Amino acid sequence: MSVMINISELKQTLELTPSTQNIMLVGKHGIGKSEILTSYFNSKGMKVVTLFLGQMADPGDIIGIPSKVEQIDANGKATSRTDFTPPYWFPQDGKPIVLFLDELNRAHPEILQTVMDLTLNRKLAGKALPKGSYVISAVNDGDEYQLTDLDPALVSRFNIYEFKPTVEEWLNWAVSEHLDDRVVDFIQDNPTWLDGNNREYKGLDKTADRRAWKHVSDVIHKVDTITDIHKRIIAGIVGVGAAAAFIQSALQHNAITGKDLLLKYDKTIKTVEKYQLHEFAILNESVFRFLENAELKKNEKKTVAENLGKYIDFLSNNSEALANFTTIFEKDTYIRAASFMVINAPKVYNTLNDYVEAL
Repeated sequence: MSVMINISELKQTLELTPSTQNIMLVGKHGIGKSEILTSYFNSKGMKVVTLFLGQMADPGDIIGIPSKVEQIDANGKATSRTDFTPPYWFPQDGKPIVLFLDELNRAHPEILQTVMDLTLNRKLAGKALPKGSYVISAVNDGDEYQLTDLDPALVSRFNIYEFKPTVEEWLNWAVSEHLDDRVVDFIQDNPTWLDGNNREYKGLDKTADRRAWKHVSDVIHKVDTITDIHKRIIAGIVGVGAAAAFIQSALQHNAITGKDLLLKYDKTIKTVEKYQLHEFAILNESVFRFLENAELKKNEKKTVAENLGKYIDFLSNNSEALANFTTIFEKDTYIRAASFMVINAPKVYNTLNDYVEAL
């Protein structure tokens, strides 16, 4: 059984693993493997080349096309040899790259033979990848996929991790990317729908995944009323079951967000005063996500800090809601939010720490 890691742990793993070692990520489609790797390595100034091995029919797609090269030997005699013209993605500037081999266990056996040499010697048809290059692969795991069994010798050349980003990590990403609030709130309330529910799907039955929810957001962004055509489009993106649950939630969408509360406290607190504990739990998480991802101007920081203090004072009369807020505060999930409190709202930070110590 492989070791399970989330996004934060994946980034730490990439940081600590030498480029001479290969990494294999096991997980469902649509969970952001390629996007996360690209973002991470691009931030390090490295180019990421993604090859979809399941779509390749011939080793030439990886190693290039053979060609005849004329040359003169030491005796002045004309000879020829076969060489391979490097493929389009092969680095010609000598700079290291990250080669991401997606769909490794969908590749044809002859493609996998080419990968064997690549993972062991960092070479393709005798041409070496620049020193410092990484080789990372991704495989799908599950009965719903049509897969190729991998040779144990190939598998042994990878450090293998089951990649499963947490719901909280996806929600943080969704807020930072400004996904529609209705999508974010729905997944927060119904996290099992993020990667689809657990029923078995066959054939062309559509399932929800993380990429699909981004597509839903793109469809309804700036749309106030979800019409019948929107419902059909959403069902085609995430499946009928997920669409029905989401639409019911969206039609009831009138919740106060963390952004609303911290920027317009006096206008929103009247509604918040009527909340039940489960509603406070949703709002508290939203407060932390906002603090974690918001890029605030100087005057906005002052407003947010003051309103955060008012909110904590308000929660002091609701021990269960305050306990929930403090539980979120104790986690390592929202580091920037905690830093905001230290710098801009130290009284709140100290109050929460005192509450933790008193437990």
